[in-house]
Parts: sequence; C-alpha cells; structure tokens
Amino acid sequence: MNQIHKFTSSRLFGLLGSTRKARIISASALFLAVCAFGAAGVAPLAPDASDLPVKTVQEAVVVPDLSAQINSLEQQSSNAHFVHEEKIRAGDTLATLLTRLGVDDDAAENFIKKDKVAKGVMQLKTGKRVQAQTDDEGNLQWLRATVVDGKDDPVTNIKITRQGNGFVASAEPAKLERRVEMHARNITSTLYAATDSSEDGAKLPDNIVKQIIEMFSTNVDFRGDLKRGDSFNVVYETFWQDGEFVRAGRVLAGELTNKGTTYQSVWFEDPQSKQGGGYYSYDGKSLKKAFLKSPVEFSRISSGFAMRVHPLSGQWKQHKGIDFPAPTGTPIRAAGDGVVDFAGTQNGYGNFVVLKHWSNYTTAYAHMSRFAPGLKKGARVSQGDIIGYVGTTGWSTGAHLHYEFRVAGEAKDPGKMNVQAQAPLTASEMSRFKVYSNDMMHRFALLRPAGSGGGTRMASVAAK
Repeated sequence: MNQIHKFTSSRLFGLLGSTRKARIISASALFLAVCAFGAAGVAPLAPDASDLPVKTVQEAVVVPDLSAQINSLEQQSSNAHFVHEEKIRAGDTLATLLTRLGVDDDAAENFIKKDKVAKGVMQLKTGKRVQAQTDDEGNLQWLRATVVDGKDDPVTNIKITRQGNGFVASAEPAKLERRVEMHARNITSTLYAATDSSEDGAKLPDNIVKQIIEMFSTNVDFRGDLKRGDSFNVVYETFWQDGEFVRAGRVLAGELTNKGTTYQSVWFEDPQSKQGGGYYSYDGKSLKKAFLKSPVEFSRISSGFAMRVHPLSGQWKQHKGIDFPAPTGTPIRAAGDGVVDFAGTQNGYGNFVVLKHWSNYTTAYAHMSRFAPGLKKGARVSQGDIIGYVGTTGWSTGAHLHYEFRVAGEAKDPGKMNVQAQAPLTASEMSRFKVYSNDMMHRFALLRPAGSGGGTRMASVAAK
C-alpha cells in the first residue's frame, strides 16, 4: 500500500490535538502560517538603491539688495522723534522745564514767552504734567499741557505745534473721562484706617470718605459705634484726563453694616425731569433731611417766630421769621433745593433772597451784606449751597440773618412744620429709579463676600 494513503483524517486530527480547544488553536496557527507563506511568495522584491537613476539640478539664488534696506533704516533714524513727559516742579522756569523735556529750541522758547495762548504753559501749577515731542536734535515738534482752575480741575488743554519754520498755539476746553469705581472695606479699627487700606490696590479719596460720613452719620456715630467686623461698600465716580486721575466726584451708592444692621443709600437724578438729584432708599423714598434748621452754621437764635417789641418801631407785633446773629460775612446756606425767585433789595429786608422749593414752599433770607457770585433769578441751588453772606442792610440793628419759611406765601414757624425737603417720585420717575437702583444693588452683590448678608437687618439711612 502507498504510504501516503495512510495519512488519514483521524491521524490529521491526532496531530492537531486531543481536545477541541487544542485543535482550534492549532488549526488557527496553521492557517496563519499558510497565509504568511503565500504573501511572501507573491510580494515583489524592492529594487536595490544603487540601481536607481540620479539627476542633478542647479538653480541660481538671487541675493536681496541689503544696501537699500540699510539706507532706509538710516533715513528713519535720522527722522526719529522722541516724546518726553515731565511734571512741573517748585521753582521751575520755562528754560528748566524745556531742558528736562529734551527741548533745545530757542525759537520755541521765544514763541511760548510771547504768544498769548502758549504762555499759559508758564502758569502751570506744581505737579501738573507736560508732554513734548522733539527730533534727535532737540527741535520741538509739539508740546501739550493742561491749565487748571482754583479747584484743581482741568479747564483748558494747550497745544503748541510746529508749522514750517514757526509755531501755532491752540486751546480747547478740557474733556474729562468719567469712570465708576466700587470698593469694599472691612473695618478693623477706624473708618479712616479702612479707607487707607490697600487690599484692593486703591486708597479712597478724602472727598469720598467725607461723603460716606455725611451719608451715614445720622445713624452711626463714627467715633464710637464702629466695631471690628463692621464693613462698608461704596460706588462713586471719578474723573480722568489722559489716564491721569483728576478728582473724585459724587458717591453714587453706599452700604454700611454696623452691629448687624445694614444701612443703604443710592443717589438718583432723573434725566428727564431735571429736578435735581438726591439720595433715596431702595424703595424710592427720599432720604434727604427736611429743610436745614439753621441756614447759618454755629449760630444761636436771637429772636424766634413769636410776638415781640420791634427793635426800631417799638411796637408789639408778630415776628414772622427767625433771627440768627452772626458776624458780617458769615456764609448763608440754602435751606433746601430750589430756584432763586428773587435776589435784590426790598424795603426793610435790605439785600434779600427768596428761594422757591417744590410744591408751594419758599424760604426767604434778609439783611445780607452781599450775594453769592452768580446768584440771580432763575438760578438753581442745592441744599447747603452758599447764597449770600450775613450783613446788617435794611431795617437791622446789628449783623444777623432774618430767615422766613413760607407756605403759599404765608410765613410759618419752621419749628412746627413737618414737611419733606423733596417731592416724592412720580410713577414714571419711580420706574426709571428702579432700573437705576437695581444696577446699584447688583454692584453691591458683587462686592459682598460669598455667603454674607444672610443674618443682617436692612435699614434706611437718613441722609443729610
């Protein structure tokens, strides 16, 4: 028998294994081996690298003309301009200032000394900035400076510019950039220590600190009531020019937490009614005090609203006002917001001012030595504004202010009147107020630490 015929299926299964699992594994291995052998048989052989053809390529490279670039750079360097900035120092002269600015230009110096507008640079206050641009030889190209008023507020921007072989000077009103800032402070000792804190990199301006005290002093004694753990948040406006701080403006909203009670106040000036602004609680109630008890600071009452013997006529008659004795020249303040209804001389009143307030309220001020500058009929005044000065004009026996409070033109005793200093908001004003106050409330929410405010009581603050 041929031996190959003896390789039967039973012997094949025996070679693959005795168990089912072993036979499956062996069959899989055998299949893969066959596939690998077949692939090797049909795969083409890679060519020998030494048999590949070689081709040489040559190409000319153009080198850029560097001389043109160098000449351009030299020309730019020769036309270079430099901007310098300096602050006015005590004892500065025009010559020393120009030297520090890098200006070496006799023509520019002579122009500044003689030109009516340009010579304003020589009147700048100590600490004010001056900027100048020069070429590499020190010739002035332009110079900029800002003139301020007595309150240190920018008034005029002066610019001197080279035109050909000469110069021109121009002046335009200074334009300030208004910003709104908000800060939070924790009180560990005193209010002033908290406002000087630099935790957020800012020191609160003195004007803002003063307003905070005025805003909350009717509810909190800042000398003894503040405790460690108290806090306050404040939103206020500042004004800047060319990135430099100029001054702080009004406190727009304040929030003070003292002994677990939070006092809040927000400034609102309706843009449509134009009746002047004031501080309000968040429910829209005016927080301004009623009319000032005394239009003259630090003065006693020499004669009240009562019957008396007139010092000149000797007759027994009603004194329809209150007399506040004070030295001649003592400032007289407006008792409330209003409009000047009369400013002039009137019989026994002498120099006399009448202010018309909201509704049918008016206040009158007599015997003034003089009026405040710019005071005239129709002018708007705010509570506390100076409207004149104590004197002894008219039927007066000595320097004092005669003050009257009138309702519908009839004099009343102000000590017995219970009136608001400001008209309540109308429905349309209230709607606009809610939009504005919600914005301030959102700002306060951002200032408060997470999780705070849950155990504090809210209270309105009676603003001055």
